[in-house]
Amino acid sequence: MLKSYAGSCHCGAVRFEADIDLAQPTYRCNCSICRRNRFWPAIVTPDRFRLLAGGDQLVEYRFNAMRHSHHFCRTCGVRPFGIGNDVPGGERIYGINLGCLDATPEELAAAPVTCIDGAHDRWQSAPALTSYL
Repeated sequence: MLKSYAGSCHCGAVRFEADIDLAQPTYRCNCSICRRNRFWPAIVTPDRFRLLAGGDQLVEYRFNAMRHSHHFCRTCGVRPFGIGNDVPGGERIYGINLGCLDATPEELAAAPVTCIDGAHDRWQSAPALTSYL
């Protein structure tokens, strides 16, 4: 069931809302950036994401194929979301960092996790080891 969640970076400069169904898969990825900053996203379409404040506080980072944009707060360094600009099916998607949501521990603990092998561009497969993600 879709629920509207408020979210923010650590310092509160970047604030957003997102309509998320936490009964749907969330993701843990082993690619270099997700592994390093422990990014745990739920995926939403653009119509389910609203940036409320702090757009001017976001720093964008792109690497490798430069397809996806990773957004960080310039003050506290937290990554509240990323944008997939070139994904299967061609649709733009937002990866909302669940650690930035005003969700209860119970809601987060119940969210199903799918591990993906982004380190080898095998987005439909799980890596051999997942416990560290």
